[in-house]
Amino acid sequence: MDKILEAVMMSSYPNNVKQGLVRRVIEAIKQPMDSEQCWSMLELSTKLYLVGDTKFKREIGKEVLEVYGHYHPEEFEEFFNVRFLLSLLQEGYGPAGKRSPYVLDYIHLGLQFVLESPYASDIFSLLRIEVLRKVCERPGPKQCAKISKLLSQHPQCVPTGKHQILFCQQLIRCIGQFQCISEGEDDIMEFLDHVNKVSGLLQKIWRAQTSSILPSLKELFTIISSTEEQEAPSNALASVVQYVPLELMDGVIRNLTNDDSITDVQMMTAISRMIDWISWPLGKNIDKWIIALLKGLAAVKKFSILIEVTLLKIEKVFSKLLYPIVREGALSVLLYMLLSFQHSHEAFHLLLPHIPRLVASLNKEDSNSATSCLEQLAELIHSMFFRFSGFPDLYEPVMEAIKALPIPNEDRIKHLLGQNAWTSQKNELACFYPRLASKSDTGKMGLINLGNTCYMNSIIQALFMASDFRHSVLNLTESNSQPLMTKLQWLFAFLEHSQRPAISPEGFLSASWPPWFSPGAQQDCSEYLKYLLDRLHEEEKTGKRIYQKLKESNLLPQAEERHYLNKTLIEKMFGGKMMTKIRCLKCLNVSSREEAFTDLSLAFPPSNRHVRRQSHTAVLPVEEIGPQIIEPPIKPQSQVTESPRRQRKHPVSGEPPIQLLPIETVGFQEAEGQETPFILRSDRDHVSWEAAKDPLLSFGEQTGGSEDSRSVPDLINYFLSPEVLTSENKYHCEKCASLQDAEKVAELTEGPHYLVLTLLRFSFDLRTMKRKKILDNVSIPLVLKLPVLVASEDSVYDLCSVVVHSGVSSESGHYYCYARECTSTGASSQPRDGAQKSTSDKQLDFEIQWYLFNDTRVSFSSFESVSNVTSFFPKDTAYVLFYRQRPCKQSWAVHEVVSDAVRLHGELSPNKDLMEAISKDNILYLQEQEKEARNRAAYISTLPKSPLWWRDFDRDKDDEGSSGGCGPAAGGGGGGSGSFHGLVF
Repeated sequence: MDKILEAVMMSSYPNNVKQGLVRRVIEAIKQPMDSEQCWSMLELSTKLYLVGDTKFKREIGKEVLEVYGHYHPEEFEEFFNVRFLLSLLQEGYGPAGKRSPYVLDYIHLGLQFVLESPYASDIFSLLRIEVLRKVCERPGPKQCAKISKLLSQHPQCVPTGKHQILFCQQLIRCIGQFQCISEGEDDIMEFLDHVNKVSGLLQKIWRAQTSSILPSLKELFTIISSTEEQEAPSNALASVVQYVPLELMDGVIRNLTNDDSITDVQMMTAISRMIDWISWPLGKNIDKWIIALLKGLAAVKKFSILIEVTLLKIEKVFSKLLYPIVREGALSVLLYMLLSFQHSHEAFHLLLPHIPRLVASLNKEDSNSATSCLEQLAELIHSMFFRFSGFPDLYEPVMEAIKALPIPNEDRIKHLLGQNAWTSQKNELACFYPRLASKSDTGKMGLINLGNTCYMNSIIQALFMASDFRHSVLNLTESNSQPLMTKLQWLFAFLEHSQRPAISPEGFLSASWPPWFSPGAQQDCSEYLKYLLDRLHEEEKTGKRIYQKLKESNLLPQAEERHYLNKTLIEKMFGGKMMTKIRCLKCLNVSSREEAFTDLSLAFPPSNRHVRRQSHTAVLPVEEIGPQIIEPPIKPQSQVTESPRRQRKHPVSGEPPIQLLPIETVGFQEAEGQETPFILRSDRDHVSWEAAKDPLLSFGEQTGGSEDSRSVPDLINYFLSPEVLTSENKYHCEKCASLQDAEKVAELTEGPHYLVLTLLRFSFDLRTMKRKKILDNVSIPLVLKLPVLVASEDSVYDLCSVVVHSGVSSESGHYYCYARECTSTGASSQPRDGAQKSTSDKQLDFEIQWYLFNDTRVSFSSFESVSNVTSFFPKDTAYVLFYRQRPCKQSWAVHEVVSDAVRLHGELSPNKDLMEAISKDNILYLQEQEKEARNRAAYISTLPKSPLWWRDFDRDKDDEGSSGGCGPAAGGGGGGSGSFHGLVF
């Protein structure tokens, strides 16, 4: 019979003819046969199955074997013996160099017919040893899948005891070496199926014997934490983790993170490779294990590892949001990584260039998965905006991309940030501030935030950019009795000469700290500025005169010398004067009092009151001259008006605004409401809005916007408008000797060199018993004309700094500062007679570079960004403004003295001790940089290499027809086998 079958198989008949002839042979062998004939047929069928050169021959061999197993069991059991199986497993079958790859399939086929054999236990014992030997030889995914299929159906063949643990560990090592070479989708699906079979076997073993789980996981960690391997272990290891019971997670993570034998580099390598597993499309619970390990590292304060791995991997995690099949897990990991990385903006800022493209791709995909991802992504981005405010130039494109998505409320944002932070102790992360490799391209230095000290940093940068004040401070030579001014001088000197990208103002903070401020809490920057200037002023008054050399050099006219030397530096730079006048409406008696000020606090008028250009305020109006927006807008006006961000308005409460300085200058009203102008100066009872003849007028409108919009001149005019003292606020008239209705006005009698304006945005709401913030957008003029009554002409001021508050309360939020250097062209540019040089001969205002100071980060900016910040970010509002006075006849003495201070600062050698300290610190910084570079190079060199993450974005950009999906899970998106292979491997 075997000769007949062999002749049929060797014939040239078509397969269908051969199939008919084989059927006859099979029917014949179902009949009783002698042992010799059975043995010959079993040998032939074994040969066909194992080394048949066609699929047809192997199928015929299989069919004949199955018939003999069913109809001749005794002969089959005798043939399928232990010695034969051992030979197959150890020596293989077939000619040398061409061993059959189907040995395991053959054994799997025959096992079903010997399960009741008296030799079955011997066969199982043999297989338990041989499968362990096989996996130690590191077979590929196909052979491992065959072993797994065999053992899954015949668990009697699974190694037991210590051998079982060793088997699981070696099988995991095999998985770690799995690679899919082909990029064909069929081959990839076959590869995934093989991996699934192998990991499925581990699941069955673990279920039956839970004691093998922890040793298996230990081996897995050893593999992924190894820094000696040439190639990174396969992402197929992700398929192993999904079958680990979640109830073991806490214990496993706790043991790992508290194991002192695991180095930081090993832990870093392991978590980095685990994050790469996000790309594995068949894994479940992988994101849960990644997040649990990150949380475990935070619990033991391994912040350096968390920082490194986040910065290294966050862009790759973000790129996986393009793929629906892995999107859910990738989004979970991304949310945790970003929401926990709260000590620095570095991680979030790495994603900024890629967010608009991802949002566009998800919008194009138009699926439930994409919609859900967009909503969660928008919530995440707004949380990051809230946590790391002060980067309007960077955030504007992202805000534009997500403008149509829902905005979470502040409570939701605080909840997200609060529940995911690595630690509640901010000082634990003090040494992990953003690493800045070099000084900003701007040449300016940042200031380290010492824990909610952005209010101080912003004020210091605004004062530093007030160049006249800075030069005067740096030129001080006799300040032994002024310790705070000395610390400010040192801080300014370091800001000007240090090579560091940012410095710590810790010494100055401790010296200038208002005693009522709570440590670590956010404070009001305006309150801090007032306290600081007052301290510096009082300190100088009781010490030596800073400008004693001015008297010796005879720079000032004799008549003005005594007056000027009596002033402190703060008075010279920031001091102005105003006259408060109160007129009794009964006897018309007027009392007056002159007061000094260093800033003007500007309240917001009620929403139904428009003080601008009204007849009763036209006596001495404040004007803005020059452009509101110097540079052309980036977007066409039609696009701007469509943006809900630009149209958003916040109504001002109808309650009377807080008026810290309820002083007015521009006209009185009769009690009945009829206007009775009070002539302050016979030669200046009216100033036209068209009186200015500055060339900058040609670049923009003089008015600050629409009738309903508010501007700085609006607030100043409201500040200078009349106040009626009546009812409970009546004035006690000395002439009438009783309380009477009266009107009060304030007149500016001396303009400061630097005009500081504080917009009173914070008020106390008696209904909610909380401080609230007025979020109205206030247009800020680049050039401001201010009426000074004792001067022959108005004072003109140039905007030089804007401190912005981001948030809705003075007790929270963030401060950052826009600033530029406004300087005079020198003393020679101004004639002694006070005739101002034409502004067309000086540098135009819009050519002066703006900078954005946000703690350690300093970047180039523009006046357009200053003007538009609230339009894009409604909680980011201008709070404190610095204006610098242009030289005029009355102020020229100050400008000459300042210019002389600049010349002295340039000619004299700076404080020797100070410059030596800066020089030593610069050398120390260079040494620190060299050491960090060496350590970081050695550290990074041990980390696993992974494919370039940005290829995902490039692929999506090139494939315009793809939604970023892959395989069947992508729905109609597609993506092709190329993107599928790139995703997984």
